[in-house]
Amino acid sequence: MNPRTVLKDFFGYDHFRGNQESIITSVMSGKDTIALMPTGAGKSVCYQVPAMLLPGLTLVISPLIALMKDQVDALNAIGIPAAFLNSTQSSSEQRFISEEVVTGKIKLLYVAPERIFSGGNTVLELLERVTLSLVAVDEAHCVSQWGHDFRPEYLKLGKFRKKFEDAPFLALTATADTLTRKDIAEKLELLSPEWFISSFDRPNITYRVVLRNDAFQKLSDFLSHHPGDSGIVYCLSRKGVEDTAEKLQAQGYQALPYHAGLDKDVRQRNQEQFIKDEIKIIVATVAFGMGIDKSNVRFVVHMNMPQNVESYYQETGRAGRDGLPSEVLLFYSFGDSITLGRMIENAENPAHIEVMKKKLDRMVTFCQTQRCRRRFLLEYFGEQTKEDCGNCDVCFQKGNKLDMTIFSQMMLSAVVRLKEAFGLGYVILVLRGSQSAKVQDAHKTLPVYGIGKDRSEAFWKKLGNQLVQEGYLEASGQEYPTLQLTPLAWEKLKTKDKIMLAMEEGTLTTPTHQDHDKGLLEKLKNLRFSLSRKFNVPPYIIFSDATLVEMATYYPTDRNTLKQINGVGEMKAEKYGNDFIRVVKQYMLEHDIPTPSAKPTRAAQKRTTAPEKPSESELETLAWYQKGLSVTRIAEERGMAFGTIESHLFNLVEKKFIACNSLLTDDEIAEIKAFSETQDGKLLRPLKDHFGEKYTYLQLKVATRLA
Repeated sequence: MNPRTVLKDFFGYDHFRGNQESIITSVMSGKDTIALMPTGAGKSVCYQVPAMLLPGLTLVISPLIALMKDQVDALNAIGIPAAFLNSTQSSSEQRFISEEVVTGKIKLLYVAPERIFSGGNTVLELLERVTLSLVAVDEAHCVSQWGHDFRPEYLKLGKFRKKFEDAPFLALTATADTLTRKDIAEKLELLSPEWFISSFDRPNITYRVVLRNDAFQKLSDFLSHHPGDSGIVYCLSRKGVEDTAEKLQAQGYQALPYHAGLDKDVRQRNQEQFIKDEIKIIVATVAFGMGIDKSNVRFVVHMNMPQNVESYYQETGRAGRDGLPSEVLLFYSFGDSITLGRMIENAENPAHIEVMKKKLDRMVTFCQTQRCRRRFLLEYFGEQTKEDCGNCDVCFQKGNKLDMTIFSQMMLSAVVRLKEAFGLGYVILVLRGSQSAKVQDAHKTLPVYGIGKDRSEAFWKKLGNQLVQEGYLEASGQEYPTLQLTPLAWEKLKTKDKIMLAMEEGTLTTPTHQDHDKGLLEKLKNLRFSLSRKFNVPPYIIFSDATLVEMATYYPTDRNTLKQINGVGEMKAEKYGNDFIRVVKQYMLEHDIPTPSAKPTRAAQKRTTAPEKPSESELETLAWYQKGLSVTRIAEERGMAFGTIESHLFNLVEKKFIACNSLLTDDEIAEIKAFSETQDGKLLRPLKDHFGEKYTYLQLKVATRLA
């Protein structure tokens, strides 16, 4: 056998991804190797494939008990003999596994670093009795005190490296800045290691950061676009976890909490239900997720800002591990940086405090940046790119900024008149001419007092936050932050240039256009869930979402065409093939879909699909729309953002539940299209500037993209 044969026969894939094959070649030639690969890029394949080709045992060192069990289950399911040794097992179980290792029946053994150096040294004794062909150190960033997840027991692995000098070591991590990378090689005492640094880009993930005012309502709007999807909602505190989980349950969501304060059995049960798709949403502190190998997480939400970019990248990386479109949403407020800064101050090591404060500053910059978020992340990890991604909130807002010069000048002037000594809340009281006792008498005589009374508090708060986010104002001070003008703001005031701001957050989800049959996909997911119950494994171990999407695109009707689907290896085709083929055939019969005349190819093919149904939230919007209410009125009645209702209506037109001609006449569509064709790109803002109030954004979007 060779690596590609192992990949096809066991894992069901025709080709390696990225640096996988090069890393495997390095390992097979006996070299120490370091691989930096983003979450979901297939790090585990880099040691699982060599394990089937090398003569002896592959040892996998991982800090994560949950990951051990998941990976061992997944490997056994495809015919690769694997096991783990950890504290959850009885003595007899451990003795049985040890005997299997010694007799060569196990090819991969997973252990935690603490296990290797425990008092009895039973693992070391076991390893001395076998041929150790490869040692894989997963989550290798844990060895560095400059990393975001330092674990002291990893420091002992340097001694372990010396003890087994003949076996190559493979260190793997998804998150490591320059300082941490240097530490990995030194602390593990690797011998002239080969480095493989893959792109950190996760192109299937959409990044969004929004202000945390009305956070739960925004979360609810966001989740309405993900009916039936699996997702993680992170909260900073245990109380935040409990409160958010309860609110989601009250709205009918299948959501459970996870934090260290819960009873161990409850925590384990909740995690298990999430992994097995028995519940869809886990609300958790960051204690959750390390080592969760669930590939079909479609969204990750942070209700609070993480402490550093590495943590954010790793946590968001739990979305879309199967490569399908996924979304991440971060709620940000300046108060987060104050809370997290205090937490950092509690550390004992001054050098560590200094490093972590700098990391926190970079995280704040990420939240406030008006540059492409993906470019920011890539550059943080040392990867340069010349183009914006077009798939983050900053990119979505390009061309959709409003001229807020007059209102911005009012606010900036108020900050200056108040001698840059007050926070946003007080500045708004002055602008709106508040009679509150909080407002000092001297400030009631200022020329800026009351000049903004015709605008709501919410408007001024949004404006102020945008001026901070786009670099015109900065908040200083920790306990009571005050606003100060930046050099950019002074320059704008001096030159009287326009100040353009993104005042509308827009929708919190991205419409995706895919060629697969959504009705068939739902049937396949239901079958997968039934089989997972039958065999007592998580659904994604049966087949990933990506594999089911391919089935719902190419309609495999026999064993040969099924095996051409990515992710279907020999054992899975044998074990599950007939069940999935039966469902595909039945569905095609029910919907009068012709049998494909040739074997499926990897090229996308348009097929007749069963019509997609609107979500419950979209149907509610449709009911209001059919009563003749405007978008503004529907948003008020439903307590939702204007942009969310527009998104619902656009989706309803796309799904044929609202006719295009109920929004626009044929002549109007022709007029919009004629001007659109004179414009470069697909931005709506130039069209809005041209037509003014004649057409809404919804009408422009429908005319240019659906009509």
